Amino acid sequence: MPVVPVNGIRLNYEETGDGETVVMIQGTGGGRTVWQLHQVPALTAAGFRVVTFDNRGIPPTSECAEGFTLQDMVGDVAGLIERLGRGPVRVVGTSMGAFVAQELALARPDLVRQAVLMATRGRTDALRAALTRAETELHDSGTVLPPRYAAVLRALKSLSPRTLDDDAAVADWLDLFELAPPAGPGQRAQMEVSRLEDRLAAYRGIRVPCLVIAFADDLVTPPHLGREVADAIPGAAFELIGGCGHYGYLEDPAAVNKALVGFLTGPAAG
Repeated sequence: MPVVPVNGIRLNYEETGDGETVVMIQGTGGGRTVWQLHQVPALTAAGFRVVTFDNRGIPPTSECAEGFTLQDMVGDVAGLIERLGRGPVRVVGTSMGAFVAQELALARPDLVRQAVLMATRGRTDALRAALTRAETELHDSGTVLPPRYAAVLRALKSLSPRTLDDDAAVADWLDLFELAPPAGPGQRAQMEVSRLEDRLAAYRGIRVPCLVIAFADDLVTPPHLGREVADAIPGAAFELIGGCGHYGYLEDPAAVNKALVGFLTGPAAG
C-alpha cells in the first residue's frame, strides 16, 4: 500500500476495484482494514473504486502524537482526493469519520459528490462529553486495563443487545476485542477530536446529497443525535437500522451495505 505525503503528514492508503471513487473514513482507533471485510467487497461489486486509508494517529500513517484537530483530518482527506485526482468523490464515514465527512462536505463541496454519515452527531451532549473526558483521563493516568475486562467494556459500549445475548457471537467479539492493542499516542489525539462543538447550524449550509445512517442501539452516538444532523442538512435522507449498536456496519453488514449501495447508485447519485 502506498504511503504518500499529504497535508504535512505521511498517509497510508489502498485502492480496490474500478469505477467512480468512494473514499471511506474510519472512526476513533479504527484502521482502513476494518472496512475490508464487508463494505469494500459490496462497493466494488456495485462498480465502485474504493479508497481506504489510515487516519492520522494510526500507523503507518503519521501518528501526530502532539495532537491535531478535526480540521486537520478534513485537510488530510481533501489532500488525498486532490492527490488522486478523483474529485468529486463519494465519501463514507462512521463515528469520528462521519464528523470528518460532514465537515469536508461543508468546506469542500467541489470534492464531494455524495456523503454517507454513519453513527454521527453534530454536537456533544452531556453524556458523550463525560465519556470522552473519562476515556482521556483513563489513558492519561497510565492505567492499562486487563485485556478481557477492556474487551467486555468495549462490547457493552459498542454492540447491540441482540449480539450481546447471542453467546456464540459475543464470544467471537470478545476474543477479537481482547487482541486489540492498547490505545497509542495517536489514538489519544483522536479522542480529542470527539469533543465536537455544536455544528448543527453550520450544517444547514451543506449542499451535498447526504444519507445519515443511525443504529437503533447505539450508545456512543444514539439515533436522536444522528437525526439532528439529518434534519440540519437540507434534503438529507435518514435511515435507522435496528438491532445494531455503534458497530452496526459490522453487526449487520447486509443492511448497511444495502443502504450504502442504494444511496450511492440511486437518484441522489446525480
